[in-house]
Amino acid sequence: MEYRHLKVRAGPVTMVTLSRPETRNAMSDETLRSLTMAFSAIAKDPAVRAVIVTGEGPDFCAGADIHWMKESGKLPPDEGKKDARLLADMLQAVDECPVPVIVAAHGNVFGGGLGLVAACDIALLADDAKMSFSECRLGIMPAVISCWVLPKIGAANARRYYLTGEVFGAKEAVQMGLAHEAVAAAELSAKADAIAANIVKCGPNAVRAAKALLPRLSVLGLNQRIGLAVETLVRLRSSAEGQEGLAAFLEKRAPEWTR
Repeated sequence: MEYRHLKVRAGPVTMVTLSRPETRNAMSDETLRSLTMAFSAIAKDPAVRAVIVTGEGPDFCAGADIHWMKESGKLPPDEGKKDARLLADMLQAVDECPVPVIVAAHGNVFGGGLGLVAACDIALLADDAKMSFSECRLGIMPAVISCWVLPKIGAANARRYYLTGEVFGAKEAVQMGLAHEAVAAAELSAKADAIAANIVKCGPNAVRAAKALLPRLSVLGLNQRIGLAVETLVRLRSSAEGQEGLAAFLEKRAPEWTR
């Protein structure tokens, strides 16, 4: 399938690359639709084990396409809501992708680009990357992305970085929980590949089950959490994959899914 502003290399570890370097990979409505379609297709492919998201050119993502945002601001309210929903649909498709999504971001990562980082499961940053929630400097605010950013950075960090629009570095992003690790820019791709390789060593159904379980646990009471966790463990432990994994460990051999 062909996508606008996007390159997708299918495989067990699928590569999704923002490919609009002439605009620093700024996101337009077409970019958002392409990302949503790509992740919807990935979600339906049982052969995919992990996804790596990167950006082509010197910057991962400069945020929203300003020309698109300006024109969208002229739409009637109902049409404006549909247009704004495109970003939410994209971030939700990334967040709910059934396999782990790794983002390896470099250069400038502004606005909506930070929303994409927050929606991914594992976030790596080049150690010289520059971030900014720059929306307030444009007379708008980080609204839609907050649904994914706030759970990562918390209200205290949002009060500072939303309200100032200041640029911060990879070290600060890791400290506030927006990213997991900052690595040398030259090592960023290799680090993402290594993390994906570790995911592939795990049982594919177990990984999918673990990702699906985590958001459910966070919204349940203790007794419900325990019940769901017990049910999940019993199901996985008695499954063919679970029995194979346990047997492989006892027999000191690699499980069949790694062969």
